[in-house]
This record gives sequence, structure tokens and C-alpha cells, in this order.
Amino acid sequence: MTLIANISHGLAGDASGSRVTGAIRIEKGVIAEVGDLVAKPGEEVTDAAGCVVTPGLVNAHHHLFQSVLKGLAINEPLDPWLMQVPYTWWPLLDEDALRISARIGLVELALTGATTVCDHHYVFSDRYDYDPAEVLFDEAAKLGLRFVLARGGMTKGRVFDDPTVPPSPCETLDGFLGGVEAAANRWHDPSDFAMTRVACAPTTPTFNLDPGELSEVAQSARSQGLRLHSHLSENMAYVDFTLAKYGERPVPWLDRHGWLGEDVWFAHLVEADAAEVALLHETGTGMAHCPQANARLGSGVAPADALQALGGKVGLAVDGAGANEAADMGAAMYAAFSLHRATKGVGATRAETVLHWATQGAASVLGYDKLGVIAPGMAADLVVYDISAPRNLGLHDPALAPVVTGAAVVRHSFVAGKPVVRDGKLPGCDLGQLAEDAARVVAKLKAKRAAVEASHAPA
Repeated sequence: MTLIANISHGLAGDASGSRVTGAIRIEKGVIAEVGDLVAKPGEEVTDAAGCVVTPGLVNAHHHLFQSVLKGLAINEPLDPWLMQVPYTWWPLLDEDALRISARIGLVELALTGATTVCDHHYVFSDRYDYDPAEVLFDEAAKLGLRFVLARGGMTKGRVFDDPTVPPSPCETLDGFLGGVEAAANRWHDPSDFAMTRVACAPTTPTFNLDPGELSEVAQSARSQGLRLHSHLSENMAYVDFTLAKYGERPVPWLDRHGWLGEDVWFAHLVEADAAEVALLHETGTGMAHCPQANARLGSGVAPADALQALGGKVGLAVDGAGANEAADMGAAMYAAFSLHRATKGVGATRAETVLHWATQGAASVLGYDKLGVIAPGMAADLVVYDISAPRNLGLHDPALAPVVTGAAVVRHSFVAGKPVVRDGKLPGCDLGQLAEDAARVVAKLKAKRAAVEASHAPA
């Protein structure tokens, strides 16, 4: 048993912004009691005096393979960036590169409060001599994080004019569905407190599947009890494409193909209009809100506030570091808090709402009903934040520090009651070695890319 004691500043993670004080008792990986509690004989006590306590943060959409692709095409909008970064560099990622990239992202996520991570990995190719899914699950397990693999892929890819851009990593429909099924058979646990899950996640339904394949993909996923996930309406290209080809905007078009519902969530949705937001709410379809990447790429600010106001499902997401140079949950919360206010007025969102998006909201989007709230019977995924840094001093409401100061510095964290971060460190993680590994991998990738470019140079 563990007791997190002396809590003066805590947020429960629910939509109403409830506060938590006193202590939290953890038994068998679950929150047993909350309130004015006294330590029992033999109970391990974690002192939260002067700290902030929240549920563990849930990252609803990520691309861990991009952690070694930071700072590329940094002045390009989404479509040129896609061509110049993920669609250019993916063949160069060997197992070592993916492993180090995943480790970088997961370590940063853990140190900024994440206890559950959903990674949308969409690069599966016969050019690889390893299984990306195995690498990703392995790295998450080493840190003790809950991990959801949104197993991506595509049956058709975009064609680019640049001859140095390799063909997209396409699979046949049977190959894609078989890959999802194989991953699910090995790692998907549908139980309430699952440490590993799998979702069916084609890269984009608009560009990377034929319309006739959409229903079959949805039916296959649902027959296995898997959720559906994809990118959608990240910029106007998605809207223009479906309007021109099918005479409908993306959300209602996908509704006709069985791609909305309580078991579906989409990343981005920047260009969802009011009618589409209402349809998302009516069908229970979730949003993974990626404020940092959408800002960095100049795509805009998603209507997460509008969906929340209707009572819809919104979860916060960091998105790939190739599009925002980070996997920092504190920075993501501050981006959501500030960008909505900057573009829509101070009433657009509250700090407590953003924390909800990063906890219970994101857990709900991923289908975890027992995560994301500090209450008896919920998973003991908890974070104790250190707010002793100068940026936090002078706050009249210290509980808001992890959201409003732009930094979430973790002193301790727990997943299923087991320590993950201890005294600000990840046991067994050598950050110095990780820095050396990152530099080595980046140098190797740059050398490989230079060789490709040289092979296409005019004689």
C-alpha cells in the first residue's frame, strides 16, 4: 500500500475542475480512498507537501518515430512538411533509430507527467527487417507506461514530384488488416486497467484508403473489439479534397462509411465546422487535440472548446516531435490554454478544462473509463509535480501551475500504483547515454540522406 500525503493543491481531472486535498491511498494498483487519511502501519508514504497532484496525463496521439526528425522543414506548412519529413525519411529508420527515437519521446513524456501514451505509428514496410510495433511496446514497457498502439498504415500513398522522395509505405488491404490483427492478438487487452492496447488506425481515411475500403476496415476493427483512429481535417486540403471528389465535408462523408461513433477518435480536426462539431458530439466521436503541432505548422486552432462546450469528448495530444520539436505535456497544456484564448477570447477555455483534456478527456477518447480521475476505484495513475522553480512562485492558486506556467516538472509519478518517476528521475534511464545515442542516430540518418540525394544528383 502507498499513501500520497499532505496534498494541499490537487486537481481531480474531471470536467468540473474538482479539487483534491488531504491524501490518496493506493491499494493493488487502484485508488482506494481520498481525503483526510492517516498512514497505516507499514504503508509507504509519499510526501506531496508544497506540490501539485493530478491524475497521470494521457497523450491521445503521438508519432514516436519523429523524435529523431526534429527541426526539419521548420518553415514549411503541413503538406510540404509531410513530403520533406516523414515521407522522405521513413525508409532510413532502422531498428536502432526507431528504438532510440521512441525512447527519447517516452522519456520526455514521462518526465512531464504522461502515464499513458497512444502512438499512431503508420510506417509498416517490407523494407524493414524488424517489427516497429514490438519496438514501441518494448520501450514503453521498460519505463512502466501504459501504451496504446494505433496501428497505422495505408493502401495508397501520395505521389510527390521530388524524385528523392521514396514511394509511400503502402500495404495491401489484406496486409494492413492482417497487421492490425496480429498486433491485437499479441498486445490488445480490453480490460479496464490494461497496460497495452491496440487500435486500428489507417493514416488518413481521405488520402490513404480507397472509399470502398473504409467500411471493411471499420467492420474488421469492430469485429475484434478495436477502436478506430486516424488523422482528419488537419488543414483545408482534407476539406477541399472530399468536397471536390465526393461533394461532402470530411466528417459527414465518413459518417456514411461507418467511421463515426463512441469507438472512434480523430487527431486534429482543425477545419471541422460547427455542423461537423455537432455531428462529432452527437455520435460520441472523440478529438485528439494537438495545439502545438497545429500552431507550428500554421494549420490553426481546432474547435476543441466548441466540442467541449457541447459535452463532447476532447483529449489532449502532443503529436509527433517532427512537427513541434517536443514531447512535453506541460508545454502542450499551456499551448491549449493560451492559443484558444489568443484566437477566441479569454472565455474560450479554463486551466481546469485543459487539465481535464489531458486526463479524463484523453482517457475517454482512448476508451479507458477507469483512468484520468482521482476517485476511489480509479486506476492509481498519479503525478506529483514539483512547483518550487521561480516560475511558479507567487501563484495565488498553485494547483493551476502545471497548466498555466508552461512547465510540468514531475517529482514523482505512479502507474497502477507503481513508481515511474522518483525524485525527478527515471530509474534505470541514463540521460547522458540517451543524449549520446540520439546524436549518433541523427548523424547516421543525415549521412544516409546525403547518400540518397547524391545518388539523384545530375551526372
